[in-house]
Amino acid sequence: MTRLRDIPGIGAPLWRLKRRLFPRRFHGSRSYWVERYAGGGNSGLGSYDELAEFKAEVLNAFVRGEKVRTVIEYGCGDGNQLGLAEYPSYTGFDVSPQALELCRARFKSDRSKSFQLLDEYSGERADLTLSLDVIYHLVEDHIFEEHMQLLFASADRFVIVYSSNVNENPPETAPHVRQRRFTDWVDSHQPGWSLRKRIPNRFPYDPKSGKGSMAEFFVYEKVGE
Repeated sequence: MTRLRDIPGIGAPLWRLKRRLFPRRFHGSRSYWVERYAGGGNSGLGSYDELAEFKAEVLNAFVRGEKVRTVIEYGCGDGNQLGLAEYPSYTGFDVSPQALELCRARFKSDRSKSFQLLDEYSGERADLTLSLDVIYHLVEDHIFEEHMQLLFASADRFVIVYSSNVNENPPETAPHVRQRRFTDWVDSHQPGWSLRKRIPNRFPYDPKSGKGSMAEFFVYEKVGE
C-alpha cells in the first residue's frame, strides 16, 4: 500500500498538512520513537545533510586522535549518521525494533557493527559512549536519569554528548521535546568525570529560518585517565 508521503509531487506536503491538522497523540518518549520508526519516520534533520557531516567530522577526528577502539551509542536511530562514522568497533542501542532492523539491513556486511534493543543491555562497556541528539527528546525525568546513568557507567574513558543545554521550554515546544541543562546533572552526579571540551555547532539554530541546531558537543573525560 502506497503511503501518503510517498505520492510523487504532492505526497509530502499533504502528509505534513495532515500531521499539523491531526497531530499524533503523545504517549511518552519511548512510544513516540517506536511509533515514529514503525510509521516510516527517520532519525530527524540532525542526522542528515550538513549537520550529519559536521557531527561525523568532529567524532571521527576524536576517535582517531584519542585512539578509541570501542564505541557504544545510546539512540542509534536509523543509521544514517552512522553511515559517516569511522569507528573500529561499534555497538548501537535503541528502543525501536524498526530502527534496529534498518541498521542491521544497512550494515549487514560490516562485522565491526552490532545493534541491540536498549532493553537487552547486559553490561557492555566501551572506551567511548555517545548520546547524539537524544537528551532533549527524553521528556520524562526517570528516563532522562536512566539514560545519563547508563551513558557514564558504561564508559571507560570518554563520554560525548551532542545536545542543547538550556532549560527553556516555551508553550509551543513539541510534546516530544524537552530542553534540559544536562551539564548541571553531570556536575551533581558524576564527580569522576570532567568536561574536557565544548564544541559549538557549525550550524547554530536560526529561529527566523528554522534551520540549524541548538545542539553542541560536550566531551567528558574520566578523571585520572
